[in-house]
Amino acid sequence: MSAAAVTVTDDATRPGYKTDVEALVFDFGSESFRVGYARDELPRVNVPSWVGVSRDGVPDTGPLERGAGRANRITGAASSAAKYYVDVTTLCVPRPDTEVYSCMKDGLIENWDLFEQILDYCYSKCLLMNSDLHPVLFSESPLNTRSKREALIELMFEKYNVPAIYFCKNVVLAAYSSGRSSAIVLDSGATHTTAVAIHNGYVLPNTLVSTPFGGDFITKQCSQFLANSNIQIIPYYMIRSKQRVQDKEQPIWTCKNVLPKVSYSWHNYMCRSVVQDFQQSVLKVLEIPNDERITNFPQPNYEFPNGYNQTFGNERFKIPELLFNPHQKMGGATVSIGQIIISSLGKCDKDLRPYLCNNIVVTGGNSLIQGFPERLNYDVSVLAPANTKLKVIAPSSSTKRRFAAWHGGSILGSVDVFHDKWISRQEYNIQGRSLVDKLRYL
Repeated sequence: MSAAAVTVTDDATRPGYKTDVEALVFDFGSESFRVGYARDELPRVNVPSWVGVSRDGVPDTGPLERGAGRANRITGAASSAAKYYVDVTTLCVPRPDTEVYSCMKDGLIENWDLFEQILDYCYSKCLLMNSDLHPVLFSESPLNTRSKREALIELMFEKYNVPAIYFCKNVVLAAYSSGRSSAIVLDSGATHTTAVAIHNGYVLPNTLVSTPFGGDFITKQCSQFLANSNIQIIPYYMIRSKQRVQDKEQPIWTCKNVLPKVSYSWHNYMCRSVVQDFQQSVLKVLEIPNDERITNFPQPNYEFPNGYNQTFGNERFKIPELLFNPHQKMGGATVSIGQIIISSLGKCDKDLRPYLCNNIVVTGGNSLIQGFPERLNYDVSVLAPANTKLKVIAPSSSTKRRFAAWHGGSILGSVDVFHDKWISRQEYNIQGRSLVDKLRYL
């Protein structure tokens, strides 16, 4: 497949822009920010959506708006006094008076100052390129708003001077990654889980159903479990040395002699990373609820940064069970992940349902919990009408599932038939941010 292209013509309002350079694909989520070239299998850049900010400056948390304040936000002049720390190599270094903020909220860009800092870092430190050389394809949440899309168009054309831009729903891209243009896509991310129908490359917005249960919810439950078990979370930055101890023995470790007075938010971020590693390493979902074979399953031993280690048995199944059976703790008004798929299917045209049931695509970082796709398949089969043919599609590779939306963007950004979909800089110069109304969605 050849590189995505747009043809530049004398008529600047006519779609088209042609270039031999590859498009850049941007996929941003609540937990991380992925960037790379179209046609690549994996992104070149994967950085946290969290940024460290020195207390010398306060980041602007508002959206880009028309008016006097807009220019300062785009050029970064409003925040020149602040120092920013992007990516784990600098973000995770203990410093005094440095707070940690996320540029995202509920899967949408919230803090534009920090978002720009991440973009600057990706272009200058990771990709090592000028931003005006490559067209850019952005994934976006099905819940994205017009105002945020306008703001991003304005930012990319005015500050970064990109030659062309395009937006595509992340769930559509995840379906493309699995070789499908029609599917039910279940996206279980950090802040929430959504199910929505895709038909011929279009999101059917009336079929969108969501639940607030995602990776952050599981992290919080893990933190509560560890606290109730009197397991203290000591982040790596505090530890000078440790000794090996037996299972459940008191840890023997020494603290570093000199530690800066770090902020509460930065310390919490480092503790959170320890809990997330625990949840990724230990948790498992039962493929069948109340499986009597639970006592025969392997019991992993997990070692915490300070050397304390413990073997975890049945308890490692209880926390992720809340995703599929939230009623046991959250009450009867909550819905499970299986139920939102059934609800989304119920909002589809009856003629589409058989095909969609056979194409349930699973994506998102929270779906990487061991046993997640298998349990989803079981729950949906129980909830669906009798004799319904179901197929849950989830790449066995955790990397492919985690980066499915980015990979779908890589595929889309590299095909010739995509060339007339780009919004060019010439079009923006004439119409401004209002050209969002003319986005040529696939």
